[in-house]
Amino acid sequence: MTDETGPWLVVGLGNPGREYAGNRHNVGFMVADLLADRLGVKFGRYKRAMADVAEARLGFGGPKLVLLKPLTYMNLSGGPVASLAQFFKVPATQVVAVHDELDIEYGQVRVKFGGGEGGHNGLRSMSKSLATKDYVRVRFGIGRPPGRQDPADYVLSDFGAAERKELDFLVDRAADVVESVIIRGVEPTQNLYHGT
Repeated sequence: MTDETGPWLVVGLGNPGREYAGNRHNVGFMVADLLADRLGVKFGRYKRAMADVAEARLGFGGPKLVLLKPLTYMNLSGGPVASLAQFFKVPATQVVAVHDELDIEYGQVRVKFGGGEGGHNGLRSMSKSLATKDYVRVRFGIGRPPGRQDPADYVLSDFGAAERKELDFLVDRAADVVESVIIRGVEPTQNLYHGT
């Protein structure tokens, strides 16, 4: 399923701009930023694809990673992803999308390969542009909105005070999950992280 020597494209999904930085919808950007910090690389603007991009290796002599934050807003994320996947010759099976997930409670991070988009506009755009749903998803649980709050408003609101106490830990965990997928594969990562 994977090309051990080929690069991986890790896509942090979110919206550009300071006003969105702390939104639930922007956890993908948060995880991508942490991975760049861990790997000692900085994002640079990649104008041809409307994206911020950073390149690194995972460990000494390890697999090459291309970290990507689309700057097109969530519902058009697929264009930069497909463009960069083509440029770096990354097969869809080695694309990892990191995104917020309403159907998973806050505090849980899950990984899966393929499947539907669950109404997530970033995933929908990626599937359309890549012409396949066969890519990895690292799903950061944000839970359902309280009461009758519109899910669209909920994902574009900042994490609450109680959630923020755990947020750094959970972003760190999601970054661990991304690294595990690349090093170990999806199933071993599920076995390692889904029970906790």
